[in-house]
Amino acid sequence: MSKVITDINSAFAGLEDGMTVLAGGFGLCGIPEHGIEAIRAKGTKGLTVVSNNCGVDDFGLGRLLENKQIDKMISSYVGENKIFEQQFISGELNVELTPQGTLAEKLRAGGAGIPAFYTKTGVGTLIAEDKETRDFDGETYLMERAIKGDFGIVKAQKADTFGNLVFEKTARNFNPLCAMAAKTTIVEVEELVEVGEIAPDDVHLSGVYVDYIYHGAHFEKRIEKRTVKEANHG
Repeated sequence: MSKVITDINSAFAGLEDGMTVLAGGFGLCGIPEHGIEAIRAKGTKGLTVVSNNCGVDDFGLGRLLENKQIDKMISSYVGENKIFEQQFISGELNVELTPQGTLAEKLRAGGAGIPAFYTKTGVGTLIAEDKETRDFDGETYLMERAIKGDFGIVKAQKADTFGNLVFEKTARNFNPLCAMAAKTTIVEVEELVEVGEIAPDDVHLSGVYVDYIYHGAHFEKRIEKRTVKEANHG
C-alpha cells in the first residue's frame, strides 16, 4: 500500500487548534521544512509543539512562532530564537524546559507504550517540582511521564512507498522518536524508492509508524551557524 501524497497540505486536514505536534530536528539539522510551512499555511492556532528547540527567528519552527500559532513549547534548548525570548517574557508563550536526554526518552516511551519512567536527571532541581520521586538501591529517582502527540512531522533522507525510512547521519536525531510517538506521522523525504529497494538491515525506522510520505522537491537545509577558518596565505 502506497502512503505517498503529492500535496503535503492534504495530510494536515485533521490538524485542529490546540493539538500537540511532535517535530523532529536538532537546531536546523533534519527539520521537516515542508511540514512546518504546511502548518503555517493552514493557520492552526494554540498548538503545543514538542521539539528539541524552536529553530531560529525566520526559519524552522520559528516560522510558527512568528505567526503566533504556538501556545506551548516543550524543548530542551531555546537560546537561538529572539521571537521565542520575546513571547516567553511577554507571557504569550508557555515553556516547559526538559533535559535533552529526558525529552528523548519521553518520546521513545510514548512510542513504545510506556506511560512513565524513572531517571536521576533533574533530582533536586526545579525540574523535580511537583513530580513523584522514588528510591532505588539507595538512590533517588524522578518519575517522568511519556509524551505522545496528535501529529508528528519528520524528515528522512530516503523512504520506500510503505514508509520504511533511512536518515542521513546526525539528521536522524529526534526524527524517529517523533514518528513513533505520534498518532499521525507525516514524513518528508529527499529520495523515494519502491518497496524492496531498501535492504532490511539499512532501515532505521519501520514504515508501520508512518502514515503519509511527501517527496520534497527542494530542501533549504540552512546552516544555523557557519564557522570558517581564515585562509593562510603565508
